[in-house]
Amino acid sequence: MLEFANDAPGEGAAESRYPNTLAQGEEMAGTKPGGQSDKKLSQLRIIGGQWRGRKLSFHATPGLRPTTDRIRETVFNWLAPFLQDARCADLFAGSGTLGLEALSRGAAHCDFVDTSASAVTSITAHLALLSARDRGQCARATASDFIGKARMPYDIVFVDPPFDDDLANGILALLAELRQLQSGGLIYLETSSRKAAPELPPGWTVFRQKSSGGVSYQLLLAGEPA
Repeated sequence: MLEFANDAPGEGAAESRYPNTLAQGEEMAGTKPGGQSDKKLSQLRIIGGQWRGRKLSFHATPGLRPTTDRIRETVFNWLAPFLQDARCADLFAGSGTLGLEALSRGAAHCDFVDTSASAVTSITAHLALLSARDRGQCARATASDFIGKARMPYDIVFVDPPFDDDLANGILALLAELRQLQSGGLIYLETSSRKAAPELPPGWTVFRQKSSGGVSYQLLLAGEPA
């Protein structure tokens, strides 16, 4: 069962209640400003678009690996001609870095999907603070469950699963099988460069590809549905 969270707690009061995202993150983590935190907070920085330079706080949980600024800069340069008014999905959202960057740079909508309640709560709060609740929806679900119930195909899908779980092959195959991408849609894929590259569905091609350290990242082009 998918759990959706469209609105941040305290809708209508979020911007006046919290002076900045760090203050909201501190409350979400059970802290007082200047006090001790029950959970370590980290920050992400949006690097382009209307929210360029905005810093957002999130919980640094084990295994969470936000895409680095350097990689994001390259990826969104690749995506620049395709982002305006695009419908996106961030399937292993984590901190929400990729989906929020897409919205900042002109995407019309992004669905954020994660199994972590903390991640979903944090991203929902970020959307409220950025006055973007009408452009994003959060779901607490597995990527495969969400894909299976999605109602409309996407223009751009971000696939950045945990490196140790070997989920990429299954997710790519499911996206192709259920036709959850527009013809000519794009898939951003981030995997470990120390493992074999995932097998692409029939008709899909590598549009752009690079590696940095232990990370391999690609922009894939979805072929025509069979």
